Amino acid sequence: MSLDKVWVFAEAFDGKVKTITLEILAKAREIADTVECFYGGDGDDVATELGAHGCETVYATGPLGDSLVGVPVAAAVAQKIEDDGAPDLILAGTTYDGRDVAGRLSVKVNAPVVTNVVGIEVDGDDIVGSEPVFGGTIDVKTRFTNDGPKIMLVRPKSFAAEESGGSAASVEDLEVPEVGATGAATVTARHVEEATGPKLEEAAVVVSGGRGLGEAAKYEMIEQLAKLLKAAPGASRAIVDAGWVPYSYQVGQTGKVVKPTVYIACGISGATQHMVGMKGSKYIVAINKDKEAPIFSIADLGIVGDVHKVLPKLIEALQGR
Repeated sequence: MSLDKVWVFAEAFDGKVKTITLEILAKAREIADTVECFYGGDGDDVATELGAHGCETVYATGPLGDSLVGVPVAAAVAQKIEDDGAPDLILAGTTYDGRDVAGRLSVKVNAPVVTNVVGIEVDGDDIVGSEPVFGGTIDVKTRFTNDGPKIMLVRPKSFAAEESGGSAASVEDLEVPEVGATGAATVTARHVEEATGPKLEEAAVVVSGGRGLGEAAKYEMIEQLAKLLKAAPGASRAIVDAGWVPYSYQVGQTGKVVKPTVYIACGISGATQHMVGMKGSKYIVAINKDKEAPIFSIADLGIVGDVHKVLPKLIEALQGR
């Protein structure tokens, strides 16, 4: 059984739809007859890409200037629900803006939010979400029992983005009502971190380093290996907390969730919070001198050895190819 209609909160940066939105659209197409998006910005900028991934209509607020996205978008969607009724399900990504929109919308339409969803199924008349708990060791299922709007926040990399071959979505205005004092906050500056290689959350290969590297200077080996493999460098929470690398490098429950074809863990013991963020990788290679390290329990290839000896040899071999 499928749902009649699902709405997806679409996010974009520099005119390009974010991967998390495309991942959610793939699942939305699977569970619903009609998939539509709501967007804070000019809908014409994203209509073609959203349409190619199965969206039929984009409800767009138009340019928002320096306003926080969550305030006008949540207000506009709540007004549309009041005027035209709610879809069967509203989906947003577990991102800063996604959580902001979902939280504000939840209050405005008195709807529950199921967060950190990694799986969605339609069970008869019920919508059921799966969420990992206890550090990702168990998935629990939560079903909605309310009659009104239902909202889910989807975790990145839960579904695979895939085009459906659709034409550009139609664009309809999404009127933003008066938001009062909540609309006073504005974005004063945006800072985009410089990156020379692939984005961590989108890379096909990720090379991550942990405390086993010994000191911050040794992280250079991770960056060197990543460059040779055209990979993205990552890190465990331990060395991020220690200040060796920026937070943007962190893989794990409180960092970024990655799902590359190959994940290489160097000097990472495998704390639960780290494995939650990378265990979905297709192939996992672990290098650690402790043969009892938990990371070996999920590794496809384990190398019991000192990273200070293994990595230079691996780098040397790649340089000689």
